[in-house]
Amino acid sequence: MLRIVFFKIFIVTISFLGMMACQQQSQQQLPYYNTPDFTPHFISNPDDVERKITHQIGAFSFTNHHHQIVTAENIKGKIHVANFIFTSCGSICPVMTKNMYKVYEAFKDDEQFAILSYSVTPWIDSVPRLKKYAAQNNITSKNWHLLTGDKVKIYDLARKSYFAEEDLGFTKDSSDFLHTEHFVLVDASQRIRGIYNGTLPLEITQLINDIKTLKKGEE
Repeated sequence: MLRIVFFKIFIVTISFLGMMACQQQSQQQLPYYNTPDFTPHFISNPDDVERKITHQIGAFSFTNHHHQIVTAENIKGKIHVANFIFTSCGSICPVMTKNMYKVYEAFKDDEQFAILSYSVTPWIDSVPRLKKYAAQNNITSKNWHLLTGDKVKIYDLARKSYFAEEDLGFTKDSSDFLHTEHFVLVDASQRIRGIYNGTLPLEITQLINDIKTLKKGEE
């Protein structure tokens, strides 16, 4: 009788540990986002990813604060985080830049990681102005790019590729001002893996952890 009781306890313990392991694995897996409403898709099979996740960041070409052309080819094979700011913003942008700096510090020496901060007032944010902004915020690493260029192209990329305004998606056009607190995490295959409120420290901590999770998956 005693042996039966111990056997049952053993079975329950093994089942519990198995369940916890599966739960932990599920928690470590980041979802894919395929549509502007940010419906999460948890997929582990690479073939299923290729078949089901059709959305990727589109081609682009903009100028950074070092007066260098940055294109989609430059970040090919790299994890990157994108956000949308303007240097004259006195509301959420300073907070976002301060929080993005935490991400920058965590990965500033990582050549397989990049930060792309697109200006939403590119007609104001010239290269010299972005360079000054970078100096004011101690942005010295080569993997953080403050980008300027054609307004229509930036807004189009933001809304159609990054789904920058979440549920708004690409329902607006370039005549509507783009202003969002979102940070968008993109994997090395240029697929969206996370969206975060760039004004909240807890979300920045989660973002950093999620980047580490992505990097582990690529080792």
